[in-house]
Amino acid sequence: MNRTTDPSRRTVRIGAGAGYSGDRIEPAAELAEKGDIDYLVFECLAERTIAIGQQARLADPAKGYDPLLDERMHAVLKTCADRGIRIITNMGAANPRAAAHRIREIAQEIGLKRLKIAAVSGDDVLDVLRQDSFTIEDNGLPVASLGDRLISANAYLGIAPIVEALAGGADVVVTGRVADPALVLAPLVHEFGWAADDWDKLGQGTLVGHLLECAGQITGGYFADPGKKDVAGLARLGFPIGEVSADGSAVITKVAGSGGQVTAQTCKEQLLYEIHDPQSYFTPDVVADFSQARIEEIGPDRVAVSGGRGRLRTATLKTTLGYRDSFIGEGQISYAGPGAQARAQLALDIVRERLALTGVQAEELRFDLIGVNAICGSGMSSAAAEPFEVRARVAGRTASMKEAVRIGNEVETLYTNGPAGGGGATKAAREVIAVLSMLLPRELASASVHFEEI
Repeated sequence: MNRTTDPSRRTVRIGAGAGYSGDRIEPAAELAEKGDIDYLVFECLAERTIAIGQQARLADPAKGYDPLLDERMHAVLKTCADRGIRIITNMGAANPRAAAHRIREIAQEIGLKRLKIAAVSGDDVLDVLRQDSFTIEDNGLPVASLGDRLISANAYLGIAPIVEALAGGADVVVTGRVADPALVLAPLVHEFGWAADDWDKLGQGTLVGHLLECAGQITGGYFADPGKKDVAGLARLGFPIGEVSADGSAVITKVAGSGGQVTAQTCKEQLLYEIHDPQSYFTPDVVADFSQARIEEIGPDRVAVSGGRGRLRTATLKTTLGYRDSFIGEGQISYAGPGAQARAQLALDIVRERLALTGVQAEELRFDLIGVNAICGSGMSSAAAEPFEVRARVAGRTASMKEAVRIGNEVETLYTNGPAGGGGATKAAREVIAVLSMLLPRELASASVHFEEI
C-alpha cells in the first residue's frame, strides 16, 4: 500500500479525524469509510498533554501515548489500510515509539498482513535543557529555577521528519510534539514536492492546516449559537476535509449527509482561532501571513481558501516546559427552592471561616456560586434575578495533596453542619501540571524516524 511522490497530482484530500485528545471517534470512522480521502489526520495534543503523558511513561515505560490511541486505531486502521489512506497523528505524545509498537500490535490483532508505521521522536529536549542555561520566556527566570519540579520539555518540531517518514513508505506516522498545522502541511510537501524554502506555498499550506486542525470547530461545532447561528445535526457532526491543489489553494468540505455545515463564516471564525498576529503566525516551518487570505463559498458545504503567504522561518523553536506546580482541592454542594442563593452564600461563608479556623494552608482560594457569579463575577452578575437553584463551590490551590483534600472535606461537612437542604456534595483533589514556554535554538532539537512494520 506504499505510494511514491507524484508532484503532478492535482488534488490531495486530507480529513481531520480529531481536534483534541478526547474528541469523538465516529466522525473519523465516517471520514475513513465515506470521505474519499488520501490522508486522515488526528491532532490530539494540548499544551499540558505531554507533561501528563510523561508522568504515565515514568510509571510504565510502555505508556505515555494518547489513552484513546487503541480505540481510534481499532475504529479506522483496517478501513484506512484497505482503502490506501495514510494516517498522521501526534497521539505518540510522550512516547511515540511505544505508540508505534502498539499500533503494530493492533494491526496484527485485526488481521492486517502488511503495514509500515513510523515513529517521529526528538521533540523531547529535557536532557538538552539540563546541559546549559536557558531562560523561561513567561517570567525571565532560568529554567534551572524549576529544579526537580520540571518533568518535561518538548520542542515543537516541523514537517521534516514527517515528510521523511512518508518518503520512507510509512502508512501510519505517529509523532510527539509537532506544530499542529505540520500534520497537514507535511503530506502536502510530500505529495507536491514543495521546496523547503517556498515560503508562500508553506504559508498557504499552514493556512489549510490551521483551518483543519480543530476538526469539528470548522464544521459548525464551536460556531453554533442558538437563534443567532443555528447549525443542524450537531449530534452527528461531520469533520472537515481539505481538498488541496498543487498551488496550495484548497476547498474545505465534509462528508455528504453528515451533520453540521461548512460556510464562509465557519471558516473565518476558525481562521481567527488562536491567532495573535495574522501577518506573523510563527511555526517551525514558516512565518505564515494570513492577512490576505481569501474565503469564498462556492457551493453547499464547499468553501474555497487561498491567499496564504509566508516568509523565512525563525532560528528558534517554541518549547513547552511541563512542571509540578501545585495541588487543587475542591468541594461542591447544591441548594434549591426558596432562598437557595442565601443558603448557598451562607454555606460559602461557613467554609471560609472553617478553613481559617482549622489552619488550612492555601495559596489561593475561590468561593463561587455556580449559576450566579462563578464566571462573570459579582459585578456583572449583580442585576440578575435570584435563581431557584444554586451550586456552591469552594476551590483552593495548595502546596500539598494533604492540604488540598481538607478543602473538599470541609464542604462535605455542610451536609449536617451547614444550611438546610444541601445535597449532591462532591469533593476532589488533584495535582496541577502547569506549563511555561521558552525558545530553543532549532539545531538543538534533533528529530529521528523509527520504522516498524508487519
